[in-house]
Amino acid sequence: MPYDEQELDKVRKNLKYLGLLARDWPTIEEACTEIINLQAILKLPKPTEHFLSDLHGEYEAFTHILNNASGVIKEKVDRVLGEEVPAGERAEFATLIYYPAQKVEELKSRQADLGAWYRQTLYRLIDVCRVVASKYTRSFVRKRMPPDYAYILDELLHAHFEDHDKEFYYGQILTSIINVGRADDFIEALASLIKKLAVYKLHIVGDIFDRGPRPDLILEQLMAHHSVDFQWGNHDVVWMGAAAASPICVATVLKTTLAYNNLEALEDGYGINLRPLSLFAENTYRDCDVHRFYPRTDESRGPYHRSELTRVARMHKAITIIMLKLECEVIDREPDFEMEGRDFLRRINFADDTVEAEGKRYPMLDTDFPTVDEGDPARLTPEEQEVIGLLCRSFAESERLQRHVQFLYAKGGVYHTENGNLLFHGALPLTESGSFAVETFEHKSYAGRALMDYCEERARRGYFAPEGSEERRRGGDFLWYLWCGKLSPLFGRSKMTTFERIFIQNKETYTEEKNPYYRFVNDTKMDRAILAEFGLDQTHSHIINGHVPVRAVEGEKPLKGGGRLIVIDGGFCRAYHERTGIAGYTLVYNSRGMSLRVHEPFESTEKAIRQNRDILSSVDVFETTEKRMLVGDTDEGRRLQANIDDLNLLVTAYKTGLLKEYGPRR
Repeated sequence: MPYDEQELDKVRKNLKYLGLLARDWPTIEEACTEIINLQAILKLPKPTEHFLSDLHGEYEAFTHILNNASGVIKEKVDRVLGEEVPAGERAEFATLIYYPAQKVEELKSRQADLGAWYRQTLYRLIDVCRVVASKYTRSFVRKRMPPDYAYILDELLHAHFEDHDKEFYYGQILTSIINVGRADDFIEALASLIKKLAVYKLHIVGDIFDRGPRPDLILEQLMAHHSVDFQWGNHDVVWMGAAAASPICVATVLKTTLAYNNLEALEDGYGINLRPLSLFAENTYRDCDVHRFYPRTDESRGPYHRSELTRVARMHKAITIIMLKLECEVIDREPDFEMEGRDFLRRINFADDTVEAEGKRYPMLDTDFPTVDEGDPARLTPEEQEVIGLLCRSFAESERLQRHVQFLYAKGGVYHTENGNLLFHGALPLTESGSFAVETFEHKSYAGRALMDYCEERARRGYFAPEGSEERRRGGDFLWYLWCGKLSPLFGRSKMTTFERIFIQNKETYTEEKNPYYRFVNDTKMDRAILAEFGLDQTHSHIINGHVPVRAVEGEKPLKGGGRLIVIDGGFCRAYHERTGIAGYTLVYNSRGMSLRVHEPFESTEKAIRQNRDILSSVDVFETTEKRMLVGDTDEGRRLQANIDDLNLLVTAYKTGLLKEYGPRR
């Protein structure tokens, strides 16, 4: 058959690239086989994506959500086992999948016939695994199997029972596994595979750090996950700046962590040496009034001793004053931030204990500042300089923190688009009239998508620019701006009223006005304009945000703008449960459409394991597709189709002699 001249011309223009492609597919047969494989993948159902936000260090609840796939695994268990198996037994079996290493010993101890229990459990696990594996290719599933059991699992999951008697075939293999003492390991392997296959991809829409006790354990879980991306939140970027040894970011992270009494995250999680700060605070603030600096406590994580809380309060006050001094320095050297007037230490009148805020004077609640020089309030004392220097070095030398922050940079960004969804944590800054707000940095103006791109580029400078360079220092300042700046897309408010809430008596100063973005969330015209700005379809695409907790207890809904904008901060953090009335959302996007899973509070891992206590989740299906979505309808499908097109060109090049086959790979 003669070849189309246009196709041949395209082959000739791309011979250099096709020559490189030929190294991977050196024969016509191998290239054609890959084309067939890729075309088969395009016809599979779209894999399931899960979206979560604002985890805020709540590692136990997050781990459970990860283990139960936001309730998806329990649904599969109920479907496979059916109502003929009692509900309690199904719940127990689901818990075994969530926590196999912890649950298996308890269940074994109750069995009169351990061999029979092993066989029944393994049968059930294989059946559940077959269900969750059904939307993937055999190759995809095998790549996610534990290597030691890949061959056996592949056989069990893909056996054709028209050729084998199921009970006999399974029985022979499972009896061998039990007889050689590998049943416990095999249960863990199957449970791990089920959890990996239940959710294809995980999107974290910001704020892993702060408030909850162990963000480091959440990041360890995510680093082990097979497919994850992040959209940075303002609580994340300030930790990223601290890892880069930015003094203002280090002080801010410490102030927030001490305010929530989360020393475990600093000391045990990241090995941060707080002794220099503790000694300085004990020596300098021992006789000071620190009653406004006692940390928030969670009684379920107590008990707390008054002497220990007093020690934390002194450290909290000491680092707060250091932070306020450093803020003055940043405000001075970064006029682009437009934060004049927020250098509060300079605006205190120590004669009458008042402070100027936005042109008015207010009484101060505390002016007991032993390190503040009234003549030069922003100057760090030599002792404070030494303390912040040692703390910066401790953050920079934390190997675990550096690994975690490098992971956040590698897998994350300010925003992300995928499969028609635009993800960002906070807000796209708007003006009062609803146009994209213009911000000027480094003598250039940015708005809309360009502003988001600039924020990401400069955030990366703050970590990757050479140590000691002016570029890195200013990048660290910018990471702090992303934490609290008035046009930061990660913050979305006019100001962060930390100083006001601690020191000013008048509560009218506590208001943090939201960016106009939040007034336009139900404006479908604005939602479409934002989607168009990022090159997305205006009719079927979505904007997905976190950051602002949805007050479900007051009747607020997470769906805005006719379903085009979805806010998925449901109050994962315990501190927000009373405010929201729930304990978080998971947005689920599968081949059938979109749904929100609303989670009830999680009690504890111990109760989940011992009493089979699951996180109760209600499901709200709010958007269904007219026809089932396939891989070919996704961004990944379009990439695969581009690969198919390239491979077809390679086959043409081989068949026309424009390239010679290398011969089969050895």
